[in-house]
Amino acid sequence: MKPTLQDADRQLFREQVEDAEPLSFESAEPFRRRPPPVPRPRPIEAPEDERVALAESEVETHDYLLFARPGVQNRVLADLQRGAFPVGLEVDLHGLQAEHARQILAEFLTECAHRRVRCARIIHGKGYGSSGRAPVLKSKVNYWLRLYDQVLAFCSATRRDGGTGAVYVLLRNPNKASRARMD
Repeated sequence: MKPTLQDADRQLFREQVEDAEPLSFESAEPFRRRPPPVPRPRPIEAPEDERVALAESEVETHDYLLFARPGVQNRVLADLQRGAFPVGLEVDLHGLQAEHARQILAEFLTECAHRRVRCARIIHGKGYGSSGRAPVLKSKVNYWLRLYDQVLAFCSATRRDGGTGAVYVLLRNPNKASRARMD
């Protein structure tokens, strides 16, 4: 039940506030501390040719691709080959010209870093549509991925994910990279 005011109390209140002026109220949003924006990472560039110690002609491309940087554990590499890592992002390059595919790959790896992806899939195709039925993009991807420091390992995908026409790419653990920067 709502309490009622007596007439004397009401009269006393009006006498006390009769000289008060109403405040002008503009509907401003109350102050809230917002977190600072997270900057997008700069595009990851492949090293310039003069800094690259690896020539494209030195990289052999076999039917099954397999590469791991020193320090990658055999168990981790075996999990990658089995397709045990969940694929965070994928890109389909097959059918593209080599230079366009290189640009798309650079943008894709930048996006993977931004989204903190641990494992990605790159579809490069088997080369059946190219002249001489040789896999051009497969050999290019095999070379290009070795140039990026964020790529720890890569291998041909399992049959369900494209077989030798695609690769799983294991990227540096984004949580460890941010922890190292904080130290």
